[in-house]
Amino acid sequence: QVQLVESGGGLVQAGGSLRLSCAASGRTLRTYIMGWFRQAPGKEREFVAGISRSAGSTRYADSVKGRFTISRDNGKNTVSLQMISLKPEDTAVYYCAAGTTMLVTTNFEGYDYWGQGTQVTVSS
Repeated sequence: QVQLVESGGGLVQAGGSLRLSCAASGRTLRTYIMGWFRQAPGKEREFVAGISRSAGSTRYADSVKGRFTISRDNGKNTVSLQMISLKPEDTAVYYCAAGTTMLVTTNFEGYDYWGQGTQVTVSS
C-alpha cells in the first residue's frame, strides 16, 4: 500500500507557473510508474503526464506538451509536475497516481493508488 499526498496547487493568472508535488509514504515509489491526471468540473478525469520507474520515459497529453514537465526523485519518494504558460483550461483538480503496469499508460485504470488531489485555478 502506498499513500500519496499532492501539494502546490493554487490560484495563478494565465501565463503563470506552478509546481505540483506528490509525496509518497508506505512504500518506495521506485516500483511504480507514476502519473498525473486532472478533472475539471463536469468533465471526466483525464491523463496529463506519466513517467516510468527509472524516469527514462515520459508521456504527455497533447494539450500540455511543451508546457508541463513531469519528473521524479526516487530517493526522496516524490514526483513533481512543473507547469508553465498556464491557461484557464488547465483549471482542474490534479491527482497524482501510482501504477504497476510495465509501461506508462494514459488509462486511469492502470493506476492503483491515488492522492486526494490539489486544486489548480488559472484566471484569465
